Amino acid sequence: MKKNFKKLIAPITVTILLILYFIVYFGFLITLLNGIFKYILGILPLVFAVLTVYVCVERIKEIRSGEEDDLSKY
Repeated sequence: MKKNFKKLIAPITVTILLILYFIVYFGFLITLLNGIFKYILGILPLVFAVLTVYVCVERIKEIRSGEEDDLSKY
């Protein structure tokens, strides 16, 4: 368990940093724009955050199942 925990730190950290980046960057852009662009830029970071969390969950499943080096299959 301890061995897997160390491998989980990087994907979780990157996911948190990306979500924070999406919130800050798109939040700044939303304050600058008016109209329909404001709503489009409100939805976009939400979609990116959901996809980032999905990829992180898949990576965690790979690490727990022992497939850390899945590139060696190709």
